[in-house]
Amino acid sequence: MTVVDAGGSGGAAVGGALVLQFGDRREEIPAGSTFVLGRSADLSFDENQYVHRRFLEIEQREGIWRLTNVGSGLTASVASADGMAQSWLAPGASMPLVFATTVVMFTAGSTTYEFSLTAESPFYEVSTLWSQPSGGAGVADLLSPMQRILLTALAEPMLRLNVPGAAELPDLDQVAHRLRWSFEKLERRVSSLCDKFSRRGIRGLQRDAEGRLPDSARSRLVEHAVGARIVTADDLELLDAFIAQDALVGVGS
Repeated sequence: MTVVDAGGSGGAAVGGALVLQFGDRREEIPAGSTFVLGRSADLSFDENQYVHRRFLEIEQREGIWRLTNVGSGLTASVASADGMAQSWLAPGASMPLVFATTVVMFTAGSTTYEFSLTAESPFYEVSTLWSQPSGGAGVADLLSPMQRILLTALAEPMLRLNVPGAAELPDLDQVAHRLRWSFEKLERRVSSLCDKFSRRGIRGLQRDAEGRLPDSARSRLVEHAVGARIVTADDLELLDAFIAQDALVGVGS
């Protein structure tokens, strides 16, 4: 693993260092440097063939840290630590890292990865609300209890991580079994959730001309729900209580 010196001007170090946290690994990226994540990069995901050799590039330009998607197929979800600001980083796109801590998530194959980037000298200490409808209610307030339980079940491995890292997302068969639902019922409810978020402008969940959801819709739904803190680790208690109650009903029936 190497950190490449960008050889910037005297203003390159204005923004200070950036600290990357991924699982047990903590990496301090010096001011004025370039750091690459990918299958063959400074931070390597070499065990996953679905990750590009060079996927995400972190670079400081004129004192501002930027995150760039240098891959060709994968996208990344980028959010402030409080989940109030969120963006979708498509291939070729670049964005400044302006918050004290930025959380980045992406899915490659069946594995979803999460890591955080903490700026030594952030441009903004408090994020602004990413989506606030005129009625004053956020997306989380518009979810029914069952929709919250479903979202929590879909994102459960991510929510059980103590620190940002990698988690294998359950497939729909596993989620259906955990919730004691039929596969068809689960598919309908997942589709309904995707449509709800799509109507609010969340990218990656739109249906095609034939009405089909993209193959990546489920992982995109999880990335958004976790990144925007629509569901959190606190919701695991609700999921556990639902499953326990459902099991008791099944025993008594």
